[in-house]
Amino acid sequence: MQEAGAYALLLEAVPPELTEYIWKKLTIPVYSIGAGEPCDGQLIICGDMLGLFQAFTPKFVKKYASVAEVEIAAFKEYVSDVKKSVFPADEHVYHILKGREEDFARMLREFE
Repeated sequence: MQEAGAYALLLEAVPPELTEYIWKKLTIPVYSIGAGEPCDGQLIICGDMLGLFQAFTPKFVKKYASVAEVEIAAFKEYVSDVKKSVFPADEHVYHILKGREEDFARMLREFE
């Protein structure tokens, strides 16, 4: 791939022994996502490290947070607020500017 013009290589879920072998053979940067340390850089999917996806976590992911729990609670609260008609409230909307009501009404009449 290097000879074909690749400017970098990303190895995912490769044993670190193989990662090191490939890394030593190439002159282009080699990056790891679950392929061990012997490389030019480490990558992790933000959603994985933040715990956004609860159903499955790859072995090579270290969760630094459990944001999914916070997000689920926030979505449940949002749905509840919408169903109870407490969102959106007046403070969450933009009104026609004071003194421009007639201009607005005139504009609407143009489309009748």
